[in-house]
Amino acid sequence: MRTYIGGHQAVSSTDFVELALGTPLDLWLGVQGESEMERAARLDAARDILADNPDFPDRISRVAAEAIEAHAPELFNVTTLPARRAADRRQYRGGVAA
Repeated sequence: MRTYIGGHQAVSSTDFVELALGTPLDLWLGVQGESEMERAARLDAARDILADNPDFPDRISRVAAEAIEAHAPELFNVTTLPARRAADRRQYRGGVAA
């Protein structure tokens, strides 16, 4: 099954976020190994987008809240581990069996 948003095909979770925001995530998060000049240009473009779209932070918050709400069961699926007995803890020293 294919999913299209505004005529664009979304094939990954990153695609959904980028299409919801209207900008690539790399613009906001950066790219590993980018030069100082690339970083300055990226931040300058981000400032221009924020200046032209004063409601953008609210849109980002809404997208994040919707994603958390949609995936809350998976995000907060925490299980407790059984307590280890003192004898079990004494058997292991620094990750190696004693």
